[in-house]
Amino acid sequence: MPTLLRWNGYRFFFYSADGGEPPHVHVGRAEQEAKIWLSDLTVAVNFGYSAQELGEIVRKAREQREAFLEAWNDHFANRS
Repeated sequence: MPTLLRWNGYRFFFYSADGGEPPHVHVGRAEQEAKIWLSDLTVAVNFGYSAQELGEIVRKAREQREAFLEAWNDHFANRS
């Protein structure tokens, strides 16, 4: 479960078993978690975040999108 970024109490990560899905990041804090597709930065799943928090999370994901995609591609490059 590689951690890509820690920011304002949020942890951006993906699961090593996620390689069969399109690139995305999970964002966790306490008992909350969201999943954001990196292709269009839409929220796929939200468990517990407010609309305002999701807006902040998506903005940060937009800023870091290229780095997240690079990490995703590097991690899953040699996996089937």
